[in-house]
Amino acid sequence: MATLKVGLVSPEREVWSGEARMVVAQTIEGQLGIMPGHAPVLGVLLDGSEVKIEPADGGEWITAAVGSGFFSVADNEVSVLAEQAELGTEVDREHARQALSRAQSDNDTVGERRARARLRAAGAEA
Repeated sequence: MATLKVGLVSPEREVWSGEARMVVAQTIEGQLGIMPGHAPVLGVLLDGSEVKIEPADGGEWITAAVGSGFFSVADNEVSVLAEQAELGTEVDREHARQALSRAQSDNDTVGERRARARLRAAGAEA
């Protein structure tokens, strides 16, 4: 079975890399699902969204909250280059809830979107 080679990186670190069956990302033009054999594409990530990766080994989907950045596909390779990226398993839910509350009280729409994305990635709907 064909797979995708995926790399999810932020300026601070490589967040996740490996083989995947599918990648789903939210771009400013809409949600994009990538499977092996997909045509080349370049997209702008929606700030405060999630990237979901279905590992090739059949394990559980990996979800990461991402800030602004880019998403590219070419030759069964997917690169996700995000200004901020955090795996859902790494999210401190209480800290994310506090960030959401602060952003709401400050009318900070970007901060609110990012906090909500972190909570969704962690499996805690906001």
